[in-house]
Amino acid sequence: MGLRDDEKLIRVALEAAAAAPVGDVPVGAAVFAADGTELARAANSREATGDPTAHAEVLALRAAARVYGDGWRLEGATLAVTLEPCTMCAGAAVLARVERIVFGAWEPKTGAVGSLWDVVRDRRLTHRPQVRGGVLAAECAGVLEEFFRAQRDPHPGL
Repeated sequence: MGLRDDEKLIRVALEAAAAAPVGDVPVGAAVFAADGTELARAANSREATGDPTAHAEVLALRAAARVYGDGWRLEGATLAVTLEPCTMCAGAAVLARVERIVFGAWEPKTGAVGSLWDVVRDRRLTHRPQVRGGVLAAECAGVLEEFFRAQRDPHPGL
């Protein structure tokens, strides 16, 4: 897939992020089959659900697994996410056997797909997805920056 195709995937993830429940960090993820068919999308909902595993990637992978493959294998699939996955989400993508991970903004504090750690490229693993990071990075980072700015100053202009 080319950069333009990956940008389309990230735009779907951005749409998912826009649907994040109020109070949840607006990260979005989408899973696509090898033929480009959208299988699932989700937004972070840890705050809304009280579930520490309710990251966008995990929710999207769970939903995609219900409609694709043998119930948990997502071979040939692409996970697109607006923010570099953390260790939990990177591990989930590896265990789900996704073929590719495409993400937007880099996450130097918790990123596990090249920034702080590189879980998905560990040579000891039996499955290592291809990765493309930084796709529409400024746009994805902007969504997060605006969210955190609003968290710090809930009444701008007053």
